Amino acid sequence: MTPLKSKLHHNTPGWVPDVAIFHIRIRCASNNQLPLTHDELGLKLLSSIHYYANRQLWSCYLFVLMPDHVHALLSFDHTKGMSQTVRNWKRYHASHHGVLWQENFFDHRIRSEQEFSEKYAYIERNPVAKNLCATPEEWPWKISSWEPDAYIRF
Repeated sequence: MTPLKSKLHHNTPGWVPDVAIFHIRIRCASNNQLPLTHDELGLKLLSSIHYYANRQLWSCYLFVLMPDHVHALLSFDHTKGMSQTVRNWKRYHASHHGVLWQENFFDHRIRSEQEFSEKYAYIERNPVAKNLCATPEEWPWKISSWEPDAYIRF
């Protein structure tokens, strides 16, 4: 029996295009004190998403804050990579805002336009499914830069 790895490595294989889009989920540790949707913290988290996009560390198609986790559709600067970029983002918020994160994160590469649309709808509806709002449009803790008619390469 092969022992379980203690740490996942989020290295993108070389054959995956640089413009690949990933569904990312990052969870808070169970002992995190402040919900990510707390007014002041939520605004700082959303601001940092724009900061990373403006510095071209990632392209953000959708980013949704939930009280204890985040969901995102992102593509990453291939020179920095997904693992380093997410690790730096988490580290910043841990050290500057006291967010306690779980050690790792989930990632899944989006492989088609249909899968992108399905994941987008799932992420956007997450606050509704958790009874935090009645419609996705009511949820204030999100950033969406994707237009439905926009062309995305897969």
